Amino acid sequence: MHCTRQLLPISRAGLLLLLVLTGSAWADSKAIIDSGGVRALLELREHSKKAADLLDKAEGVLVFHDVVKMGFGVGGQYGEGELLIEGAPVAYYSTVGASFGLQIGAQIKTEVILFMTKEALKKFRESRGWEVGVNASVAVINLGGGKDVNSRNITEPVIGFIFSNKGLMYNLTFEGSKITRIAR
Repeated sequence: MHCTRQLLPISRAGLLLLLVLTGSAWADSKAIIDSGGVRALLELREHSKKAADLLDKAEGVLVFHDVVKMGFGVGGQYGEGELLIEGAPVAYYSTVGASFGLQIGAQIKTEVILFMTKEALKKFRESRGWEVGVNASVAVINLGGGKDVNSRNITEPVIGFIFSNKGLMYNLTFEGSKITRIAR
């Protein structure tokens, strides 16, 4: 019994390491990232006119079209995406995160981060590994009962949306995600 308790943290760490390492093995090509980004932004525009307006006003848009999140006690997530400036891809990034607590299962989600000011975009681009909650906070925009954007977060310099094929997701956060530039 004592030996089993000692191995449990090691097996959890191994699961997280396996998830992160296999994320590199599933690396997407530029074409896959680009087409996934286009689909994700079209879907976000369909969710809300105000979301579409925010996309049009953003200085930069970071799109992760397929972020895989898995957990069994300890969880992890991985995804690849692109930074768009004036609608064109300028760089590619990965997002990696870990979580702890009671969790079992897997999901695929889309994350879109909008840099609403030139200063916020510049800080992001100059970072060597941008960690949400450390380098900047991201105000998550939720849809209210009226199926429109909750306007109280619209003035933040960095805002984000998290959604799946079922629509915008509630009670999710970008906290703990580390975003790093990758070569593509």
